[in-house]
Amino acid sequence: MEKTLAQIASPIVRVAFVGPECTGKTTLSSTLAQRYHTVWAEEYMRTYLQHKWDTQHLTCTWDDLLPIAQGQVQLENQRVRQASTFLFCDTCLLELMIYAYLYYGQCPPEIERAALSHRYQHLFLTYVDVPWQPDDLRDKPNEREEVFTFFKDKLDSYGIAYQVLKGSVAERIRQCTEKLLL
Repeated sequence: MEKTLAQIASPIVRVAFVGPECTGKTTLSSTLAQRYHTVWAEEYMRTYLQHKWDTQHLTCTWDDLLPIAQGQVQLENQRVRQASTFLFCDTCLLELMIYAYLYYGQCPPEIERAALSHRYQHLFLTYVDVPWQPDDLRDKPNEREEVFTFFKDKLDSYGIAYQVLKGSVAERIRQCTEKLLL
């Protein structure tokens, strides 16, 4: 089963965005992909859970975590084959791992092992200084700072290097671009 969580090797520079919901990860991924004439990997968790909500009016459960992880890795592996120079990932298994700890107090071991083994040349943690936009899946509008701190503490506890992104979309794009050109 874990084999389906393996990140394929590639010379493409992988850039991932993690952080609380509604903090601009999708906007950054799609905008940067367009700027660098490449593709981006969408957040599979959103697609999966939106379908579940639309068809069954149900939210995420523990049993959804492994299918979400498998879908995210499959999508990322597919996109890295199509990418040129960069692949921008609107979340990654680290995001799923951290949310598992946030919501369930634990993470399935196979997801945690895979998340910690995946490599990204640049990891950005998005801050909560952008407007909240409600939708069917978002559920923590009043806990955004706490969720950000949870993400930061988890990344720090694993010794994972990241850069916090703050400010407007233009400012965040500038911060990313500066980092990518180093």
